[in-house]
Amino acid sequence: QTQLMESGGGVAQPGGSLTLSCSASESFYRILIMGWHRQVPGKEREMVAQVSDSGRARYAESMKGRFTVSRDNDKNTVSLQMNFLRAEDTAVYYCKFKTLSAENESRTHWGQGTQVTVSS
Repeated sequence: QTQLMESGGGVAQPGGSLTLSCSASESFYRILIMGWHRQVPGKEREMVAQVSDSGRARYAESMKGRFTVSRDNDKNTVSLQMNFLRAEDTAVYYCKFKTLSAENESRTHWGQGTQVTVSS
């Protein structure tokens, strides 16, 4: 079973920065989208940022100008640089890959989640 392994979560002060990284335990025929979602208790999981295999990035409105998502296709990794962190960014962050097989089958893979806490 494919595993997505996240790293880089932790505690930051308001206004600070953290970088999350995610890599896969296997290679894929094609990774359509690499991205990040987040979830706080009692709320639905929400998209934070994602980047397509053509390099087009998409961000949730509140992350624009603060977060940067990037992917390395050679290493099958995606990173999220988070700057100017706010208390409301506190959440569990999940890595997500949407992949396509040679047989044109689409699958979605999730990481186990990494906690990000923004607090003074």
